[in-house]
Amino acid sequence: MHVATTRRQHKDKVYETHLLRRSYREGGKVKNETLANLSYLPAATIQLIRESLAGKAHVIVGEGFELTRCLPHGHLAAVSVMANQLGLPDLLGPACPERDIAYALVLARVVHPRPKLATTWWNDTTLAADLGLEGVTTDGVYAAMDWLGQRQGSIEATLAKRHLGTANSTALAYFDLSSSWVEGTKNELAARGYSRDKKRGVAQIEYGLLTDRAGRPVAIEVFAGNTGDPSAFISVVESVRTRFQISRLTMVGDRGMITSARIRALHEETTLEWLTCLRAPQIAQLASEDGPLQLSLFDERDLAEFTHPNFPGERLIACRNPLLAAERTRKRAELLDATEAAVAPIVAAVASGQLRGADKIGLRVGKVLNKWKMAKHFEVVITDSSLGVTRRQHAIDTEAALDGIYVLRTTLTEGEMDAAGVVTVYKDLANVERDFRHIKVDDLSLRPIHHRLEARVRSHVFICMLSAYLVWHLREALAPLTFTDEHPPTRDNPVAPAQRSTSASRKATTKRNDADDEVRGFRELLDHLATLTRNTMTVTAGAASSFELLSTPTTTQRRVFELLGSAVPRRLT
Repeated sequence: MHVATTRRQHKDKVYETHLLRRSYREGGKVKNETLANLSYLPAATIQLIRESLAGKAHVIVGEGFELTRCLPHGHLAAVSVMANQLGLPDLLGPACPERDIAYALVLARVVHPRPKLATTWWNDTTLAADLGLEGVTTDGVYAAMDWLGQRQGSIEATLAKRHLGTANSTALAYFDLSSSWVEGTKNELAARGYSRDKKRGVAQIEYGLLTDRAGRPVAIEVFAGNTGDPSAFISVVESVRTRFQISRLTMVGDRGMITSARIRALHEETTLEWLTCLRAPQIAQLASEDGPLQLSLFDERDLAEFTHPNFPGERLIACRNPLLAAERTRKRAELLDATEAAVAPIVAAVASGQLRGADKIGLRVGKVLNKWKMAKHFEVVITDSSLGVTRRQHAIDTEAALDGIYVLRTTLTEGEMDAAGVVTVYKDLANVERDFRHIKVDDLSLRPIHHRLEARVRSHVFICMLSAYLVWHLREALAPLTFTDEHPPTRDNPVAPAQRSTSASRKATTKRNDADDEVRGFRELLDHLATLTRNTMTVTAGAASSFELLSTPTTTQRRVFELLGSAVPRRLT
């Protein structure tokens, strides 16, 4: 039996007739017998009869199927698409169980930063199933970290060739140092040093990040917690010169990184160029009465270039930022007032005789002055029974005159880069600071350090750097769907503060972009992608069978994969 449909047109109207027919043979000829006229049944019922007679099985809605497993998939799918576009699996090394675990550690750090041994949550996503890691053990994770640590040098050399080598048209590399505190007491690299996390009295490690001009991570090196910036800088220069075999490069670092002593070492040991900033005492020396740095230089422009015999073969570029000057003036005034307010009770206690003895008075006063680092601006006179604290107004005025002024020093010639370009290049150090923020706070949660062995600490930091490399490219690709300023205005004056574009301000206000797509923060976008699930459906009617079904992507999820240039992959490999 089958359903036959005929159509006829009368004037402008089309009439359909649906007949239930039986086909049979009689005398060698095929004949049809009409059993019923179905034309008056609903269209859905007619279609159901047609498909049933064609051999298709149907079940009642809500019956016959069972959703047996639902795994978050979209966030891992997006990250794996980007990882494959960057060639990350091949970059890690040849296929082996250790590579699969190391690759999973990198992906997991992007989508959901957690301690590396907390792998049980992998089974609640598509990560474990797709990479075959359901039974991964603690020993397996440690073995993968050790395996990856041994390959760090070759991986970084590949990244350096890719982003700092011949493809690096600007011939610029950026380096900065940060630190993170350590949990436990057995860490082989832990030491007390200057804490950038403001964790006083806690052991820490330090690590230096090397990037290209755009802030794309290229290499990372771990140091003991008491390593100074200059020592770390020399170590990374040695890596660039020997491990990466790059001879044409300009290293950019802040004033604490590239010191005069390290500059002399650079002159002696390498031909690399460099760009940094003078320290405050050096600026004050240049601004002395007979020095070249006079405020009259900024009467018409906030940028001036000059040379000085103390810096042979270097260009000095002085900049004055009025907004920075006003902010420093405000901050100094607040700190001075706060210091005087804190000292006042001590002065009163001494005057009333409640506090006596020069040593006791000195300890109390010194603690207050050091709290806000204002001792240099106060004259303190102490006896056993008196205390006098007055401002050093001349020192305050001298420092205030240099508010907002900074001086760059570089070996780059004017033919290689003009003064405005030098300022712009130096300000791009902000990209490295942004990377540290993503690694430590926003995205990857590198801190605190829980590992004990030096090799494991280095592997942990390296995994975070590889994840940062992924995050950098993901943020670039998905910028239209986040609050990232895609087209920041070009600054006519490189000294002036950066401004946001009109479209970025509109995104922040309306939570939508110019194409009327919904906009989220990067981390919130990954969380939204996680709601795109891969579901295991089981057919309970008739012969039992199962199949996988992706949930229908939302408009935002579909747009993410359009920006990545890929369909939603059903599997991660």
